[in-house]
Amino acid sequence: MKYKYIIPVIASSLMLLASCDDNLMEWEKDPEHGEVTGAELPLELVEKISRYDNLKTYTDFVLGNGIGADLYLTDAAYRKIVNDNFDEVTPGYEMKHGAMVNSKGEINFTKVDAFIAETKKAGLTVFGHTLVWHSNQNASYLNSIIAPTVIPGSSGTNTLDVAGLKSGTFTNWARNNPGKGISIAANEGLATGSQAIKLESSATSSAPYNLQLTSPDVSIVSGHNYEISFYIKSDVTGKGRISFNASLTNQYPYKDWFSTGGSWTEAFATTSAWQQVKIKLAPGDFVGGSTNFKFNIDLGYLPNVTYLIDVNTIAVVDLDAAATVTNLVANGNFNAGISGWSKYNGANDALSAAAASDAYEGNGAMKVVNATSDAANQWKTQIHADFTSTFTSGKEYTISYMIRSEATGSVRCSTTGTTAHYQGDQATSPSWKLVEWKFTGNGTETGLNFDLGGAAGTYYIDNVLVTDGSSGGGPTAPITIEKTDAEKTKIIGDAMADWVSKMMTHYKTSVFAWDVVNEPMKEDGTLRTGNEGDTAADFFSWIKYLGKDYAVTAFKLARQYGNTTDKLFINDYNLESRLDKCDGLIQYVEYIESQGGKVDGIGTQMHIGLNTDKDKIAQMFQKLAATGKLIKISELDVRLGTNAPTVAQQASQAEMYQYVVDMYKKHIPAAQQYGITVWGVSDNSKEHEFWLPDEAPNLWDANYVRKHAYKGTADGLAGKDVSKDFSGELVK
Repeated sequence: MKYKYIIPVIASSLMLLASCDDNLMEWEKDPEHGEVTGAELPLELVEKISRYDNLKTYTDFVLGNGIGADLYLTDAAYRKIVNDNFDEVTPGYEMKHGAMVNSKGEINFTKVDAFIAETKKAGLTVFGHTLVWHSNQNASYLNSIIAPTVIPGSSGTNTLDVAGLKSGTFTNWARNNPGKGISIAANEGLATGSQAIKLESSATSSAPYNLQLTSPDVSIVSGHNYEISFYIKSDVTGKGRISFNASLTNQYPYKDWFSTGGSWTEAFATTSAWQQVKIKLAPGDFVGGSTNFKFNIDLGYLPNVTYLIDVNTIAVVDLDAAATVTNLVANGNFNAGISGWSKYNGANDALSAAAASDAYEGNGAMKVVNATSDAANQWKTQIHADFTSTFTSGKEYTISYMIRSEATGSVRCSTTGTTAHYQGDQATSPSWKLVEWKFTGNGTETGLNFDLGGAAGTYYIDNVLVTDGSSGGGPTAPITIEKTDAEKTKIIGDAMADWVSKMMTHYKTSVFAWDVVNEPMKEDGTLRTGNEGDTAADFFSWIKYLGKDYAVTAFKLARQYGNTTDKLFINDYNLESRLDKCDGLIQYVEYIESQGGKVDGIGTQMHIGLNTDKDKIAQMFQKLAATGKLIKISELDVRLGTNAPTVAQQASQAEMYQYVVDMYKKHIPAAQQYGITVWGVSDNSKEHEFWLPDEAPNLWDANYVRKHAYKGTADGLAGKDVSKDFSGELVK
């Protein structure tokens, strides 16, 4: 036997007598009452709450808890509360796109698999949260796959005469076998508004030379290596080769035409997508004594094919030619690391060398990690290199570089010296961007800075070039190709299909209920468009690219790859405070189903406070019940506006929790009651680093002790004041 608490009691039915001899106190019986029993002793609230059973014993529907997977796996006290009190758990973040998808679009299942394995040991089920949302996305990856394609320029200065192509006269070029036609087509090249060579094979074309375009003479230097490259596509599958005049020992060589490390073949295949043909000629390929060569583009293999070759990308480069551009900074291509570059300002690990996989081209790039977002003080993360020669006052200088960032970012350049120059801020994105900056020197410039402190993020910089205009031209410029709206729709649709199908397939035997679509509505009850202006780094809107039917597709995919018995939900917040939003969500569910999707349930999050309108709560449940769908309170918590609530505030919080449960049970028919999920376990700061900091919204306090809200919730689930059955008897 033990007391949980020693409780002072004043009982009117008892008389206290004191002996004058020994001051001893004795309890006397009230002759009208008889023996006083422990059952008659009143209980304090804390004692009552301590005597309640675990929450899940008070209801037959699913009682869930929104939790942090890491806390569950590492905090034994936290885990015990969850295991003892709930039937189902919803990981708050770990199953979302941003948590599981890496920069290559690959899904890492490791952490969630470990989490599910641990919950299974405790007899808990897991609710999948969430498949398609606009927040907590790997937005960097999703934006990168629809970003403009940057086509690198030639590997060096183009020595091929392309003036006749750009003018449309074909001067110095020969259309030996024109097939159905060889012409210049405006606005058909890679970049918007650029030109292409249009080559059409005839209906009887069958040999490569039946459609042939021959280049001008290209001068060669004995012992040098050369590269020929261009971008080509065709309206249907095509086939081509490059052949040569007698200057080459093998006029019809087999090559790895796309420089992919594949096998050498007689010809290359073309498709409707632009691709680069790139071949190299070694000194031994040329006939001794040759001073020039010509090449033929032979596209006559197949009949009725139309080919396009981008004029701006056709080039011949002497790979061993002396540099025609003098770079006024050393190591601007970072192929041998980042020597010559140093961190002037920023974190200790701000500057490092990037691998070849993160380079624009070549073997490496410069990687800069900026931890600040101070738009007025970009210098707070600053990378520097000295200029290799003295600048001249009055001369114009050009600084160019390629840059990309893992998310939307900002960069500017500046110079060191007596009088500094400052470039305007330049926006960056996950796609490579060519930036050029021109200024007039004052003769005091000593070095170049990359100032990246304006926007936090990770940046990659390559091909830094500083010139004074006195040297010749360089390689052909890179070309940026914007994707069309139709291409973006296809790419993002494929990404959604990949994500949803793999999640549903992987967890087919362990997760049987899902938030398929999360927060689709604006506050006025209209559908989000993706143009609401959210600038968070993890924001990505599926609807912006897939349109109104994005949710239709999501539900169809979830049903296709999951189990036929899985419960698939749509989920949103503020439905109790904005009844027009609730109406809009219901109408959207009706639309989804009219288009062939199947929605099993509607989740109402219910992140509420003490002042939430109770009448609207009841009306919301009535509206949701009328849908006939399963209804779930998906993320219930009650804010107090403080992390140190008063006794009165805790009592009001308990009353609000009980009211919500009461109204759910009153207005949602039993057959439609999926259950209630309480969002979070306790008021401990570990749970509120990102969600409701400095608050006390949960059923356990910061020390994992049950609060008054626990009693209110339990009473609501049980449908009565459970503590009325408690007595003052000692608890074993």
